[in-house]
Amino acid sequence: MGLALMGAAEIQERLGISRQRAYILINRRDFPAPTATLKMGNVWLKSDVEAWIAEKRPHLLESDEEA
Repeated sequence: MGLALMGAAEIQERLGISRQRAYILINRRDFPAPTATLKMGNVWLKSDVEAWIAEKRPHLLESDEEA
């Protein structure tokens, strides 16, 4: 199995927020650093994003039913 990655669109969908709000969050100092920058934009390890959610938005953990 390959790496589980998330781009800004996946982060937006996971958090259930607008695109503008997603970009505000991913540019915060406490948001994980991107794993790589591609032509389409930054990508993050899903595990890093989920760890951030667990710390900063724990109420969203209950709605995470996909593995």
